[in-house]
Parts: sequence; C-alpha cells; structure tokens
Amino acid sequence: MTDEERPPDAQHERTTPFLLAGFERRVLPRLARALPAWVVPDHLTALGLLSSTWIAVAYILSNRNPAWLWGASLGLVIQWYGDSLDGTLARERKIERPRYGYYLDHITDAYSTAAIGIGLGLSPYMLLSIGLAVVILYLIMSINVYLETYVLGEFRLGYAVLGPTEARVALIAMNTVAIMLGPMRFDMAGVSLTLFDIFGAVGVLAMLVLMLIRVGGNLRALARLEPPRRSA
Repeated sequence: MTDEERPPDAQHERTTPFLLAGFERRVLPRLARALPAWVVPDHLTALGLLSSTWIAVAYILSNRNPAWLWGASLGLVIQWYGDSLDGTLARERKIERPRYGYYLDHITDAYSTAAIGIGLGLSPYMLLSIGLAVVILYLIMSINVYLETYVLGEFRLGYAVLGPTEARVALIAMNTVAIMLGPMRFDMAGVSLTLFDIFGAVGVLAMLVLMLIRVGGNLRALARLEPPRRSA
C-alpha cells in the first residue's frame, strides 16, 4: 500500500503483511526518485488506470490469438508501476494530498479489479461467472477494510499474506503457462474448466473463508468495546 492509500486520519494504524511488501518498500522509493520532475502522482494513477483497461482488452483479444496474453502480462507490470508508485512519489516529494489520494486510489482500484476480472471472464481462459465472483468478493473485502478503518481505527489493507502485487505475479505466471501449454481444458461435472478457473475458484473460496474469519473477529472485538445493553 502506498502513502496516498492511507486513511487521511493519522490515528489509523496501517498493517501490510504481504509477501512482497519488503521488496516494494526498498524498490518503490528508488523508482520514485528516478522520475523526472514533470511526472506527478496523478500521471501514475492515470497510467495504472489505462493499464487496467489494456489488460482487460488484451484478455478479450486472446480469443483471437493467445499471444495477446503477453500483452496482458506487460499490462500487469505497467499497472503495478503506476498503481504502486503514485503515493510513493507524493511522499518522496512531500506533496501528499491524503483525502484526495485515499479516495482516488481506492476508486481506481475498484475499477481496475472489475476491468481485469471481467476481461478474464470474457477470455477463453476463465468462466465469466468465476471472474465476476472474484470481482464481487474482492469488492466486498475492500468495503470491509474501509468499515474496519472507521469503527476500529486500523487500516488493514490485506488478508493473510497475499495482496495485489502477489496476485499480479500469479496472473503473469498463469499467462505464461497458458501461452506455452494452452488453456489445458478438462471437464468437471459436465463443465469445461481451465487452470484459470481452478485458480479463480480456489481464490474465491479462500477469500470467502478469510472474510468470514475477519468479520467474526471484528464483531467479537466490537462486542467487547460495546457490550450489549439491557433495557432500563
């Protein structure tokens, strides 16, 4: 998570347990310092947004030629660059706009998730139903994060150790496998599935379990803070 993705209220704590968080903390400031002065955070946000659209288009065009998966993988790298670097650049130059950045980053994240999920669902590699399920679960989990920020004062962006960067790496790996080996279709209960479908279905199940665990923990914490009151 970049600084412009933090809640504007400074009392909110931030936790980022992702596997690649340490790598990003080392690399992103260096990339930000290397950018020319005319590049501003909004340029990087726009780059991430356009890249998400490109990824969706590339997945859809893979119906014509699987080589478009290379385009999707390139888009994932560029999307990481723009989406991850905008807040870091703002911090490095001390030009943060906490409320503006928080709102813009998360609304564009919602669009990017929907675009990529739908693009995958319209490709020959994933069922549309699974792509939409991933999008819906991701958005519900995001809403839960924002609610936690308000009621608990802690901004926990991710669930477990997997976050957006790890998801991009997994998609690039699956794109590469699909280019080399094809969609690897097989039938299950009369439904034709691919590696992407299995990955997506497992992801949806994992997200659902993590979401339910987290909601249960939040409700227990809130119940301790605000125990039930007896009527007078």
